[in-house]
Amino acid sequence: MSRARLNIFIEPAHAKRLDQLAVHKGVSKSAIVAAALSSFLSPDGGDQREAAMAKRLDRLSRQFDRLERDQNILIETVALYVRYFLTVSIPVPEGHQEVARAQGRARFAQFIEQLARHLQRGRSLVREVHEEIEPAGSSPESDPEPGSADGAQT
Repeated sequence: MSRARLNIFIEPAHAKRLDQLAVHKGVSKSAIVAAALSSFLSPDGGDQREAAMAKRLDRLSRQFDRLERDQNILIETVALYVRYFLTVSIPVPEGHQEVARAQGRARFAQFIEQLARHLQRGRSLVREVHEEIEPAGSSPESDPEPGSADGAQT
């Protein structure tokens, strides 16, 4: 098969990446350029690129949806805790406030230590609690909808 010789000019950064890819893949720069041109000039090359892009966008969309859901859960959890805390907290008499502050600092330090240990383990506390409440094999039909009055924890 006869091939045509071309002299082309490309950006230095592209030339460097082409060199690195050729070394990494163990193929010639001409083979890489030929494959890229073949893909670019292919009648369904655009469709393949569009399908790949759509797949990536779908994955990113699902990840974003999970982040949004998790953020909403976090906001609701904090709001529920604050309401609960403000409802059940009793005022501390003036003479006991310094002791209460010291105890608060100690509890906060303990909380931070527990949080650090938990994060280092890499396991979700929410998932652990959910698994304790609903052991494996429970039927999901009997579960209340998330966010419903039956599913709320106080």
